[in-house]
Amino acid sequence: MKKFLTEFKEFAVRGNVIDMAVGIVIGGAFSKIVTALVNMVMSVVGLFTSAVNLSELAVTLQRAGEEAPYFSLPYGAFLQSVLEFIILALCVFCALKVINRFKRKKAEEVVEAAAAAESSKEETLLAEIRDLLKAQAETGK
Repeated sequence: MKKFLTEFKEFAVRGNVIDMAVGIVIGGAFSKIVTALVNMVMSVVGLFTSAVNLSELAVTLQRAGEEAPYFSLPYGAFLQSVLEFIILALCVFCALKVINRFKRKKAEEVVEAAAAAESSKEETLLAEIRDLLKAQAETGK
């Protein structure tokens, strides 16, 4: 039993598991933001579609002389879901573009700092070579 608990402890505190847990928590919070954004966009879409609720659209067949529908195919819920998915995917795409832009700027700063450090190494090596050549020239006289 002790070995099992030790293995579980090692598993639970491993970096990947903690990273995944953080990702899930942040993803849950992000999903609320995206849901609110989708709801806002759907409201704007409702303005252009005269507030038609797509989820209520359906094809209904009735038998002659009966009031109850014989067959109903609710395709509106599918259309509503597809439209929400497209809006959601667009929102996530735009958010990722913004995040990647910030990451790219940071990566460029790191590359510039590395290039500056590299040039100072080159200058140091060139100075050493110059000093060695100068020393050889003085000893060769």
